[in-house]
Amino acid sequence: MNKILLIIKREYLSRVRKKSFVIMTIVAPILMTGLMVTPILLHETSEEEAKEILVCDENKLFETHFEDREDIHYQFIDEPIEKAKEVFAETEAYALVHIPKVEANNLDLLESIVKVYARKQVSLSSQNNIEYNIEKVLESIKLKEEGLTREIIDKTRSSVSLNTIILDESGDEKISSTEISMGISMASGFLIYIFIFIYGTMVMKGVMEEKSSRIVEIIISSVKPFQLMMGKIIGIALVGFTQFALWIVLTVIISSVATGLLINPADINPADIVPGAEMLAQDMQVQQGGFEFVMEQLGSLNLPLILGMFLFYFVGGYLMYGSLFAAVGAAVDVETDSQQFMMPITIPLIFGIIALQTIVDNPDGPLAFWCSIIPFTSPIVMMGRIPFDPPMWQIGLSMIMLILGFIFTAWLAGRIYRVGILMHGQKVNYKTMWKWIRHH
Repeated sequence: MNKILLIIKREYLSRVRKKSFVIMTIVAPILMTGLMVTPILLHETSEEEAKEILVCDENKLFETHFEDREDIHYQFIDEPIEKAKEVFAETEAYALVHIPKVEANNLDLLESIVKVYARKQVSLSSQNNIEYNIEKVLESIKLKEEGLTREIIDKTRSSVSLNTIILDESGDEKISSTEISMGISMASGFLIYIFIFIYGTMVMKGVMEEKSSRIVEIIISSVKPFQLMMGKIIGIALVGFTQFALWIVLTVIISSVATGLLINPADINPADIVPGAEMLAQDMQVQQGGFEFVMEQLGSLNLPLILGMFLFYFVGGYLMYGSLFAAVGAAVDVETDSQQFMMPITIPLIFGIIALQTIVDNPDGPLAFWCSIIPFTSPIVMMGRIPFDPPMWQIGLSMIMLILGFIFTAWLAGRIYRVGILMHGQKVNYKTMWKWIRHH
């Protein structure tokens, strides 16, 4: 055990002292802060002049109905289209909208024959605004023909927001939020998926480096191959935890400082920055005490269980796959030879993250159950099911199966590692690895 601890210490210290580790630990939070702050800052500091759009309406129906925005101003031209084109060419207008003449009983034709003339590609927001104005007038005309008005339609509209209450076996009520559960589910599964890939690959490359430099031949004289493998896997896991923790802390600190210095929250309208944000805000009831609503929904979840299970599946999934990555690193001499062995390892991971997108919609179905029990997919899938309160016996069975899966993969990888780590210049295939596993 002492030898494993020494190897863990060596792996940990040798990696956290590298310049690459320090640089990435500092640069990543800065980049994350930039991704969050830059769009808001650019929107806040932009002083784009309002676009002037000319409108040639040959039907005389739309002039009083086109609504100007802060960034778009409409000017109607009472001229034929050819003359309107000449006016457009002589001005600095952004675009010219041509609404052709149609019969009163054929206004539906306008849905496909309206043209926009511009000097360059029209922005999506401008195009959507033009379409919205025309659609609004056509809808009003159709409503009037049916004996209705827009005011009557608006009065009949209703917005329903469901409040889901979970009733447990004892009859107690608990507020639930499907949206927040799905968000936590997808985020947790994706984080585990990324962590296993990044640091599992790091284990494989570390083994290959020691093997190619022949340092491992000296180390093996003092420790058993299995001890070396486990020490390397655990040491790199601790490096990963350290880096993740520093990323979280530094991202929070840097983003808080940057937001406080550069951005005035009172001047920010999220709906202007992210398309659809206003609709999302309505769905999540952000406009009606949104922050309190979100915190109430988070409080309804079993956060200690979610965090505890995340840590378990985070560690268990990495240790299981890390063993397999270490075995691949011991079996090959160069990274290009590892591709044939990587495919069987990565397929369950990829399948798990793809299946998770379907499973969050039916977290209690057969696919969700079996994928959360099988150790190769359970770290991602079961973590995705936890926010939806699966039965405790299923969680317990999944944990036991993951532990057994780790023991099996560690044993399997150890038998490959002990032989492969000392092999040089030999092309390895699955038949060769099977011989190593059976070798006593």
